[in-house]
Amino acid sequence: MSKFSSVSSQPKHIAVAGNIGSGKTTLAEKLSKHYGWNPLYESVDHNPYLRDFYDDMTRWAFHLQIYFLNSRFNQVRQIRESDKTIIQDRTIYEDAHIFAANLHKSGHINDRDYSSYLDIYNSMISFVQPPDLLIYLKADIPKLVQQIQKRNRDYEFNIKLDYLRTLNEHYEKWISGYTQGKLLTIDVNNMDFVENIEDFSFIVGKIELELNSLFS
Repeated sequence: MSKFSSVSSQPKHIAVAGNIGSGKTTLAEKLSKHYGWNPLYESVDHNPYLRDFYDDMTRWAFHLQIYFLNSRFNQVRQIRESDKTIIQDRTIYEDAHIFAANLHKSGHINDRDYSSYLDIYNSMISFVQPPDLLIYLKADIPKLVQQIQKRNRDYEFNIKLDYLRTLNEHYEKWISGYTQGKLLTIDVNNMDFVENIEDFSFIVGKIELELNSLFS
């Protein structure tokens, strides 16, 4: 039983943010089990565009981002309708401020399509409430590569280091200006919260402090 279970008020929405390979899905799964929260995972395995995207980013970038945006907005609806605490694997903010922005900047999404994408995002965002707590997993390129290789998804073999590096740059810029709600940044470069219970306990302790401060 976690310490936080003794608090009368419960958060409605916890989100885990981070670059590809940072461990956000694994952490969301472990926290959902630890606290009894309902997890909402990113639609990866059933995404019809992801494999094609890594083979040809320019052709499939816009399709992929629209798919993710729609999927994430449906998750926002589920969170609002639920009477239980939801832990979300990646946020709708990341879709726009990190991935779509990066693909536009790198030339994989042209100006016209990016403008259309932002119109859709801005229409959606007025219906979005920020998470009670955003947990950002900060990881450098060697850690990301190690994690990506470890999970051994064949369609991720084509991910280029420059792509991960520019995503990290967008993450740092976004996180430095994040003001929508409470933020907890965890540097996972020297952590293994799957194998080492001490690392997971450290993260839980940090989360407990943030959550208890919400209702104190």
